[in-house]
Amino acid sequence: MVNQQKAHAAGAERRLQELGITLPPPPTPFGAYVEAVRTGSLVFFSGMLPVVGHEPRYIGRVGGALTAEDGRKAAETAILSALSAARDYLGSLDKVVKVVKLGVYIATEGDFRGHPKVADGASEMLLQVFGEEKLSGRVVLGVASLPLGVPIELELVLEIED
Repeated sequence: MVNQQKAHAAGAERRLQELGITLPPPPTPFGAYVEAVRTGSLVFFSGMLPVVGHEPRYIGRVGGALTAEDGRKAAETAILSALSAARDYLGSLDKVVKVVKLGVYIATEGDFRGHPKVADGASEMLLQVFGEEKLSGRVVLGVASLPLGVPIELELVLEIED
């Protein structure tokens, strides 16, 4: 709990530095859409994939070609892309008041049951960067396929200061 309180007090940008995390370049769309849309104090981010430089880092289904640990790492890669998109859109992650929603879509084999542990790759990164006070609830779903054959797609909604 103390580490989460420090994360909140220190600010997200400082926490990234303390954690030694360098965000990848902001993602660019794979189609006819924008990465972020703001309405009021909420920013909705388009589906975030485990890509860096427009190239998928993971391909396949969790529980098949990929292990649960691979899926967890893919979720972490996708949330880093989301944080990069947020920083690019907002100018600073310190403007985030609350993570309102995290949706984690996982391409899995039909008998896979480890969805929560895979999704923790994204959730735990948000916890480290923003602290427990800013963390959201989440939805985790297993799906048959995702764009580009990647195993993870994230949905992120942030509340920001005006």
